[in-house]
Amino acid sequence: MRKVISTPNAPQAIGPYSQAIQAGDFLFCSGQGPLDPATGQMVPGDIKLVTRRVLDNLKALLEAAGYSMSDVVKATVFLKDMNQFAAMNEVYASYFTSDPPARTTVQAARLPRDIDLEIEFIAYKESGK
Repeated sequence: MRKVISTPNAPQAIGPYSQAIQAGDFLFCSGQGPLDPATGQMVPGDIKLVTRRVLDNLKALLEAAGYSMSDVVKATVFLKDMNQFAAMNEVYASYFTSDPPARTTVQAARLPRDIDLEIEFIAYKESGK
């Protein structure tokens, strides 16, 4: 089973991709940046505010598919400046207070729309739970 997940509570795709794809019990969330879903504009502010917006966008995708943050098994973080890692990580940790997912964090030279942060998720939830 493959199902496209879409919600107005997360930024609309800016290219030929889906916000998320559910494949069986897995949910693959496309990378999200710090865009306000209502306006499509970047949220201004420091990396902590940016991280909150990105994670709230991902949370909206999870919820649209019937998943939660506790179902996330893998996160990939693309950070423009690794000097912002500690501040990003502080906010990130507040979204995963127990049993956090596996994660990879890489410094990216350039991200779409010159954003400072993009995060993608893979979530898993057994059918019927």
